[in-house]
Amino acid sequence: MLNTNNLLLRITVNPQVMVGKPIIRGLRITVEQILKSLAGGVSEKELLEEYPELEKEDFLAVYAYVADLVSEERVFPAEISV
Repeated sequence: MLNTNNLLLRITVNPQVMVGKPIIRGLRITVEQILKSLAGGVSEKELLEEYPELEKEDFLAVYAYVADLVSEERVFPAEISV
């Protein structure tokens, strides 16, 4: 099993690349692109074919990154007055 911290090192942020969005290993491939593709039904295999510079571990890094974001999320009940 890969260490989550090592996986997260694959996700980088550079204000000069893709407007500072989180990207994979300095490539011009954003975490958002990968997630939207997967959510749209594109398989990891298809993405690996489309972006040969991607590696299997990059998907694990994306999942670890998003899991960290969600773990910090807090939901507060809101009262709506009509």
